[in-house]
Amino acid sequence: MTSDSADQPAGYAEALAELDRLLIDLDDDEIDIDLLSTKVARAAVLIEFCRARIHHAQLEVSTIVTELDTNEPDD
Repeated sequence: MTSDSADQPAGYAEALAELDRLLIDLDDDEIDIDLLSTKVARAAVLIEFCRARIHHAQLEVSTIVTELDTNEPDD
């Protein structure tokens, strides 16, 4: 699932905040059925964005830890 860059949040925290708001809306029994699919689709975009950010952070941390282990002084 892809989206225009204009639809992308500025960062993880912004995406998570928007996702929280969407979940509150989706939890409402009074949600307009005409908006339901739009909100679910937006939530999917935000979840994909957050997963990508988490994956990228995991890779960066792993690289840093590996470099630290590689550069350990010999005792």
